[in-house]
Amino acid sequence: MGVPSFYRWLANRYPKTVVNAVETTEEHDGSSPNPNRIEFDNLYLDMNGIIHPCFHPEQDDQVNSPVTYDEVFDNIFEYIDRILNIVRPRKLLYMAIDGVAPRAKMNQQRSRRFRTAKDRQTLEEEEDRLRKQFEIEGKDVFPKVESRVADSNVITPGTEFMYELSKQLQSYIRLRIANHPAWRSLRVILSDASSPGEGEHKIMSFIRRQRTCEGYDPNTRHVLYGLDADLIMLALATHEIHFSILRENVLVEPTAATSTSKAKFDSSRGLDDTAEQISRLDISEVSKKKSLVKKPYQFLHVWILREYLKLDLKITEMPEKFVPDVERLIDDFIFICFFAGNDFLPHMPTLEIHEGAVDLLMHVYTEEFKNLGGYLVDVQRINERKGAYIKLKRVEKFILAVGAYEDRIFKKRSAIYESRLRRILSDIQADEGHEEEDLFPVMSSTSNQKDFNHDMQIYENTKMLKEQLKSYTREKSDVFKNGLVTDMVKFGSPGWRKRYYKCKFSVETDEDMEKIRKNLVEKYTQGLCWVLLYYFSDVPSWTWYYPYHYGPFASDFKGLSSNKVIFTKGLPFKPFDQLMAVLPPTSAHALPAQYRLLMTDEESSILDYYPSDFDTDTDGKRFIWQGICKLPFIDEDRLLSATKKIEKDLSAEEAKRNMENLDQLFVHSSENLASRILSSFNDMGLIKQGGNSIKIDSDPSGNISGFVQPKLDSVNDLDVLCVYYELPCFSPHIPRVLAGSTFPETDVSEADIEERQLWHDMYGYNNSRNYRSHNRSEGSDGNPNAGFRNSSPNVVNIGAGSDWNPRGRGRVHNSPHSGSYNGNPNTGFRNSSPDVVNIGAGSGWNPRGRGEVHRSPHSGSHNGNPNTGFRNSCPNVVNIGGGSGWNPRGRGEVHRSHHGSGGSYHDAARTVDDQPRGQSWCANTYGRGTARGNVSGYYGRGYHTMNRWGGSQSRHDRGDANVGSWRRTN
Repeated sequence: MGVPSFYRWLANRYPKTVVNAVETTEEHDGSSPNPNRIEFDNLYLDMNGIIHPCFHPEQDDQVNSPVTYDEVFDNIFEYIDRILNIVRPRKLLYMAIDGVAPRAKMNQQRSRRFRTAKDRQTLEEEEDRLRKQFEIEGKDVFPKVESRVADSNVITPGTEFMYELSKQLQSYIRLRIANHPAWRSLRVILSDASSPGEGEHKIMSFIRRQRTCEGYDPNTRHVLYGLDADLIMLALATHEIHFSILRENVLVEPTAATSTSKAKFDSSRGLDDTAEQISRLDISEVSKKKSLVKKPYQFLHVWILREYLKLDLKITEMPEKFVPDVERLIDDFIFICFFAGNDFLPHMPTLEIHEGAVDLLMHVYTEEFKNLGGYLVDVQRINERKGAYIKLKRVEKFILAVGAYEDRIFKKRSAIYESRLRRILSDIQADEGHEEEDLFPVMSSTSNQKDFNHDMQIYENTKMLKEQLKSYTREKSDVFKNGLVTDMVKFGSPGWRKRYYKCKFSVETDEDMEKIRKNLVEKYTQGLCWVLLYYFSDVPSWTWYYPYHYGPFASDFKGLSSNKVIFTKGLPFKPFDQLMAVLPPTSAHALPAQYRLLMTDEESSILDYYPSDFDTDTDGKRFIWQGICKLPFIDEDRLLSATKKIEKDLSAEEAKRNMENLDQLFVHSSENLASRILSSFNDMGLIKQGGNSIKIDSDPSGNISGFVQPKLDSVNDLDVLCVYYELPCFSPHIPRVLAGSTFPETDVSEADIEERQLWHDMYGYNNSRNYRSHNRSEGSDGNPNAGFRNSSPNVVNIGAGSDWNPRGRGRVHNSPHSGSYNGNPNTGFRNSSPDVVNIGAGSGWNPRGRGEVHRSPHSGSHNGNPNTGFRNSCPNVVNIGGGSGWNPRGRGEVHRSHHGSGGSYHDAARTVDDQPRGQSWCANTYGRGTARGNVSGYYGRGYHTMNRWGGSQSRHDRGDANVGSWRRTN
């Protein structure tokens, strides 16, 4: 699920769920109240959301990019300290690092890591080219720094980096518990990469198991830190009331924070340590080491989200004898969002979150609920046989109802795609001839910096190189700009289904297409059940995966309910086997020597799994990263057969990295829990009564349930007890709010629920929350690319063009004019002078006046371009030619119309007299009668404004328009 897209959607639709976190500068000592006015009990860290930004900061963060593992570890410790200072948990801290993932996730991991390696190789080649170019031009730059963190693919279980990270975190936890008062009373669990499972799902398993144990406090206040959108769904799935998600606010610009630690200027790392100071010529600050760029944090409160969902998914028409159940309603919401995207199934072509996919799913769910017959899932029956936990017949009805919207979605998507492509191609042509040097000027030396002139000039040159490299990255990833544009499927044109199956699955006949469709539906149905079980129970199968690169359409799911879904549990891969399954050959250095040969040796029996190059399907996409990596799927039997032969040759250290381990529990020795555990051990650190583990139980003081085992290498630590920890015995998840839960007060009401808008019905491109959906007649899929706003009196604006933008560049089509026409259609500007007539503005208009005008011969006083449609709020102004896809800025296209000099126009609009939408209205403004005809081939719905001559009140009319641009002079 797209992280920024889903979070942005949720924050916009349910704004009260999100509150800014209060962060104080003073260090928390465990005694002061939480400034966020909530005292939290348990804090869970999805550690991969911390490791990645500490390992490879965002491109714009040149303040403190690490080059060694130790620097990464320091960044991670600083990151954790900051989160602890915000949340201030009182009972538990749970750190979960991704371990070996299920096969269903490995397909995505493999694709990401191969793409990352390919991108890195491309950038390295471009940087080498730029360095040679700078050398020829006599521009000195800082030398390349050898970095251990150049390859982020080492953030995978089984690598030396992850093994070392675990040891460093253990030391960090011991030091904090022994010396920091805020940590002294905490129970700290570390689930590192040697423990199988994704970090967030290990956390959820812990919470679900604790909820089933006697003595669990149902009012425990949980905070989960992480960046994945899935965390929101997982938190809802626990049915815990007091649950909050802490995350960085990715929608705001970060700020750099300077630490107080000192570091000398190091020319070899000048770009990292001194970027901001030198660029400002602030030499006094050069010696200060910079901290990570910091973003503000936000809490997303799940109990408020639950209240929103209860109101937003309110069912007006229910089946007979139906009993509403809020908890099952929430479970259904989680389930239907799987269709909008998840990490285990390929994206369905039908739904995109940024195109309002979640709104559409919710709309169909509420509108079709009675026809569906009830809720889609029943996770209380998740352990029953025959798939009683999911109602496949209802799911089939639901997704087929979603599929009924596909034509409209694809038409609008295609129109936007083509319009953006035209605009960008126009911009590229207009940009030709610009000198690149203008973008990256070299800073000239001044008299007050002579002592630093040489180092600063080197820095400026290096900065220039980095900027050009970043510009190259942007250009390279943009399919529109690098000449790789393809649109083979053409979703907006009839026949898109057959073209999709032909292009993606190489099928030619209808019979073959139907065969592959049924297979896709079968596997996708299995995937939906797999994800549902994974979210609410446990890994249903470690070995199952979806065996295709592409998913079916929503309208393809006919026959879904006839599928029988049964999973075989299987076992997780060993860490080195997962590395072999997901790493590209360029990351073979992260593996033991024997394993590397399986990736690179021509005699390897599995060499075909590691192509040095591969295709990326960007058909119909804007950016390369949106494409599908066409990699061969790993055959488990072949892979494990090859690795089993060499596993015996591992060294002792390598064998440790390839082992599965239990989680670790850390407690200060003065705590009662530590005393209870230690009392069960003998002097040798072994359990007195024999056996493998000791059972511990939860209680109001914050103790947790589960089993512990002695960790012999930790028995000599006098301050901190460390033992192995196992979860309590498995019990079915309780998908209900537990008895004794208290509900926080909220101020969410029905007034906070906005009318749902469907993207494909909205005018214009953007999924703006200011618009309401409108029913549109057939053929109204218009292009909103026209129009501008005029604020000047006594001005007549005619013929504003399509596709305008701030730069306003575009082509001019042949447009002969006569009579009152403006001979130069390349106008398209904003006019602020009185008594001025603007005519013939072309598409792509802007303040610079460039634009594109379509060929449209006219006579009399007609305008050559009908692509008008703008908003006018000024008196004595005539705006003509409202276009399709209206929006507040008034862009649009119109039907072609011939008019005589004194003719009028036909406007099928909703008027101030409450004419029905789509009804014709003849405006006797310039004469009588109505003229309709074909002039330039535009068809759509528009927004136009007109003032009647003679001082009549202006009207703002919206609707399907057959309008030609015309003008009358006084």
